Amino acid sequence: MENKELEKISKKLDVLISLYLRSLLGDKDFEKRSKLRTSVFVNYLANFDLETKDIAGILGAPVQSVRTLLTPKRRRK
Repeated sequence: MENKELEKISKKLDVLISLYLRSLLGDKDFEKRSKLRTSVFVNYLANFDLETKDIAGILGAPVQSVRTLLTPKRRRK
């Protein structure tokens, strides 16, 4: 497969994971997010060795914000 095709598949999987996660939480308002909850999810998803870019795509957060939230976790390793 070509790199572009893999990126398309990755984006579609990110959307599916995001929708599934929100349905599990019963999140009706997709725009309203708690910073604490986002932090918990970032660390949870990081435990599965997902890349920062993928975590940001799943949560709909900027990549730099995800990196910032992961910084203390990386220092503890």
